[in-house]
Amino acid sequence: MNRFWNDMKKYYSYEVRAAKSELKTEVANSYLNWIWWVLDPLFSMMIYYLIFGVVFEAKEPFFTTFLFIGQTMWAFFNKNVVQSVKMIKRNKSIVARVYIPKFVLLVSNMMINAFKMAISWVIVVAMMIATKVPLSPRIICFVPILLVMFLVTFAISINLMHFGVFIEDLGNVINIAMKLLFYMTGIFFSIEKRLGPDHPVIAKIILHGNPMALLITDMRNVVLYDQAPHWTWLLIWTVIALVFSMIGVRTIYKNENTYVKVI
Repeated sequence: MNRFWNDMKKYYSYEVRAAKSELKTEVANSYLNWIWWVLDPLFSMMIYYLIFGVVFEAKEPFFTTFLFIGQTMWAFFNKNVVQSVKMIKRNKSIVARVYIPKFVLLVSNMMINAFKMAISWVIVVAMMIATKVPLSPRIICFVPILLVMFLVTFAISINLMHFGVFIEDLGNVINIAMKLLFYMTGIFFSIEKRLGPDHPVIAKIILHGNPMALLITDMRNVVLYDQAPHWTWLLIWTVIALVFSMIGVRTIYKNENTYVKVI
């Protein structure tokens, strides 16, 4: 892993420049430019709120903020995982011409999505102020929860980035899997409250077996409801993510020359 950390330091400036360039390109031909990074999550939240908050009459306290926290975290995870499958093929012009560790492409992409997520978190803070969400010292726990989310996202994405080079249809499979996972993550409802009373075993399986369900639930608990996160399960998923991250990094290093031939 020393090689990994050395490469992270060596290519950090490249990752930042690449992320900035991609963000500028994304809004270059748009009339509203960066404002779309604010409008896009807001419009999505409004649609979900109308469907689940108004039509289905969701009863969660501070439901608008509850919904936006789930949407913000899911959007970051979903974009990185889905985009990672075609990451190397999409950057074949770079991969074929110059050498860079291939995980650098993934880290740069995560920076882009992290920047967009940061904008959404500013909106979450504004919502909390507007709806007078009471703050507690436990809100500081959002930091380790976010760190675990970054680690889990990296662990899944770096392995999918490798297999995406060799399995042409993997992108379609991941899209379907992510749609299923979306509804099993509790974006619009509390897994513990909705499933827990009648189906406690199923609720625990979904909450503990799905890292994003756990992370979103814990984030809502510490930010909105002054409840402690599931520390034991956060630690378990941290260890799992570290193991798979190391496996993914070693796999990427081992197959770097093969990628150029395949693409």
